[in-house]
Amino acid sequence: MHMHRYEKWWLTLGTGALVLFLFILGVSAFHQGHKPPSAKAFINPERVDATAPFDQPGLKEVTGKDWDYELVIVASAFHYEPGEFTIPKGSKVKIMATTKDVIHGFEVAGTNINMMLEPGYVSEYVTTLDQTGEFLIVCNEYCGAGHHTMKSMLKVVE
Repeated sequence: MHMHRYEKWWLTLGTGALVLFLFILGVSAFHQGHKPPSAKAFINPERVDATAPFDQPGLKEVTGKDWDYELVIVASAFHYEPGEFTIPKGSKVKIMATTKDVIHGFEVAGTNINMMLEPGYVSEYVTTLDQTGEFLIVCNEYCGAGHHTMKSMLKVVE
């Protein structure tokens, strides 16, 4: 098969650019210490309701830790538990979440809080809430026929 020399140049240039991009991406990820989540905490998805702290989901004030509040959330069949919670502005919050059934998403719209909830694993995120308002929490992983109804509300008040 005969290829025109310009085609060879474009194929070489495209392949070279792809290899260079992947090399730069890999080196920068290694240099910045990026790695997949370690899944440090495991939980039996069939016993979530009987396992602390998920047996009492909600917001709890804590002392002696690097954060002010712990927010425990359980996702299941098209709803989050609790459905609504209020946090004071400027609070440092540790969010701990898991799911009982299938993979769910946990995204707080308007913030950088975004986690994937998998059965058997505990997802954690620590953040400081500096902006007042009402923030919708949505599931951003398709989880079934009622996926569009899965939501909760985070209220940050003065």
